[in-house]
Amino acid sequence: MTLLYTHPSGFRHVTPPSHPEQVARLDAVIRALADLELDRREAPDAEDEDILRCHPLGYLAAVARKVPEEGWSMLDADTYLSPGSLAAARHAVGGVCAAVDAVLAGEDATAFVAMRPPGHHAERARAMGFCIFNSIAIGAVRALDHHGLDRVAVLDFDVHHGNGTQDLLWNEPRSLFASSHQFPLYPGTGAPAERGAHGQILNLPLQAGSDGGPARAAWRQICDRVVEWQPQLVLVSAGFDAHEADPLASLAWGDGDFTAITRLILDAAATCSAPVVSVLEGGYDLAALGRTARAHVEVLKETPA
Repeated sequence: MTLLYTHPSGFRHVTPPSHPEQVARLDAVIRALADLELDRREAPDAEDEDILRCHPLGYLAAVARKVPEEGWSMLDADTYLSPGSLAAARHAVGGVCAAVDAVLAGEDATAFVAMRPPGHHAERARAMGFCIFNSIAIGAVRALDHHGLDRVAVLDFDVHHGNGTQDLLWNEPRSLFASSHQFPLYPGTGAPAERGAHGQILNLPLQAGSDGGPARAAWRQICDRVVEWQPQLVLVSAGFDAHEADPLASLAWGDGDFTAITRLILDAAATCSAPVVSVLEGGYDLAALGRTARAHVEVLKETPA
C-alpha cells in the first residue's frame, strides 16, 4: 500500500514572502496524494539521539537558541527559522526514522516521507540550502547502527547535489551514496572525482538544458551500481526540481522521466530484496511538484507489501 509519513508541523515552518521553500510546497504534495490509498501515519518527534547520529550537540543547541519568538531568524543566507521551524525539522527527522523502522520490520515494502524543511544540504554542523537537519543521512545511520544493517544505499535525484548527505556519509564504508544533479549549480559540489573515503560515492553530473534522456542513462548506471552493492535498504532523496518548469535550475525533465527513474530505482531495490524509503527534498514549481510527487508515489505503490 505504501506508508505515508507527514505531520501538521510541516505547515508551521514559515519562510519569508517569495521564498521558494514555502508552506505551499507541502500543501501541493499532500493535495496531490489525497485520493491515493496509502497507509497514512503521523511523523513522530525525533529523538535527540537520532539527530546526534549526524549532528553534534552544540549544533542542535545552536539551532534551538536561534528559533525566534516571532518573525524569522537566519541560519544562512537561504535558510530561515520561524517559531515553528524546529518542530517541523524534528518531525522531518522523526518521520524518516519511523519509516526506516517500519519497512525494516516488514510493515510495508515502501514509504514516502512528505515533510519540510528538506534536509540533503545540511552538513554536520552547518545549515544551508533551506535545510536544517539531514533527515536522510540520519535515517541511513540509524539503519546501520540501530538496526545493524551492513549495507545501505542513499540515492538522490534532486537537481541540486546533496552535499550534506555526501559530507555525512563520506567516511562510511557501509553506505553507497549516488546522485544525479545539474552541474555546475548550487552548492558547487558533486563532481565525478568526489568518490568518498572508500570509493562508495558515485556522482553523475548532468548538463544544464539536458532532458530526461541523459538522466535516464545516468540512473541506469546508478542502478547497476546499486545491484552490485546489494543494499539491505534503499533511501531516496526525492527532489522534483529537475522538472523543466522548475524556476531554480535548468534541467528539462518531463513528468514521465520521474516515473521512469523511480521505476528503475524500485526495480533495482527489488532485485536486492531491499525495502525503499523515499524522502521529499526539493521542487519549487507547485503544479509540477504535485504531479511528479504523485507519479513517484504511484510507482512506490506498485511494489508488493
